[in-house]
Amino acid sequence: MRDLVEVLGIERPIVLGPFGGLSSIELTAAVSERGGLGSYGLYGYDADRIRETVTALRAATDRPFALNLWLPHDEVEQVSDDDFSRYAQALQPFFDELGLELPERPERYLPTFEAQFDAVIEARPAVVSFVFGVPSAAVVEAAHERGIAVVGTATNVDEAVVLERGGVDAIVATGPEAGGHRVSFLRPAEESLVGVFALVPQVADAVNVPVIAAGGIADRRGVAAAFALGASGVQVGTAFLRTEQSATTDAHRMAITQAPAHGTVLTRAMSGRWARGIPNRAVRAIEHGGVVAPFPVQNWLTGRFRAEAVRRGIGELQSLWAGQAAALAREADAHAVFAELAAGLPA
Repeated sequence: MRDLVEVLGIERPIVLGPFGGLSSIELTAAVSERGGLGSYGLYGYDADRIRETVTALRAATDRPFALNLWLPHDEVEQVSDDDFSRYAQALQPFFDELGLELPERPERYLPTFEAQFDAVIEARPAVVSFVFGVPSAAVVEAAHERGIAVVGTATNVDEAVVLERGGVDAIVATGPEAGGHRVSFLRPAEESLVGVFALVPQVADAVNVPVIAAGGIADRRGVAAAFALGASGVQVGTAFLRTEQSATTDAHRMAITQAPAHGTVLTRAMSGRWARGIPNRAVRAIEHGGVVAPFPVQNWLTGRFRAEAVRRGIGELQSLWAGQAAALAREADAHAVFAELAAGLPA
């Protein structure tokens, strides 16, 4: 098996979690500059925005970085105009609170994967990573032809096996401890909640490509444990998300610093897909109301008021994604986080 640092072209096997909607040029570049793999999440980005982002990343660092894409794993549920109105009306109190009109149904909720991938291939990052499925043979071949390493993401052993068969170069084994969306694709997320301590060694035994452990890792102890379990690297999200270099809000950072070990939940409230975060007034109210649109409709709808809540600094109406190790996210500077994680790497 090739070593992870060789596969990804990096110096230290520490990967920044790709934040959909919360990635920043500064944080991605900071991790890459320290010898790790900075990652940038492209959820919702059209081709022009991807090109602009890559230009900015290349201006900030000449080190390897990864671009992350969501695969169109599920067929988008057909939502009628009447259904859309019902889902929107369930969120009316949030729009009223912020003085916003209910949004009208858009022509598209997301850019097409094909347009996104074409822009990524054109950009030629060192690594392209995927969540929510197995990239097609054509996608993997197109990446490899341009010297781009391919990373897939698994939440159980079966997913890891099919990812390896699909030709990926490394696999992120992510447990339910991780913040953000559960990226299961062979079975529903609620049937794929295998913790990191059980998941990583089983995946490492089942595949012959490097395994990157993700979920609940925030300091040198988590890194050391991941390597003891058979991982070849770690992916860290919440500890970096808390730093001043991330693109999140002060309200989100404060929520992370104040979250106890039991202070996160898995919820569909904000996006329509299971994701781990810190519950706030919006999450509790949506769950109590019992009306949640399927993804990506719910994510698009809540995004209309979440953007205004971000602008006004209202944390109770934002998505406060965070993992179960949020209480261990103690550093405000990304370089300090990286140094702490690196202290746990094998000698």
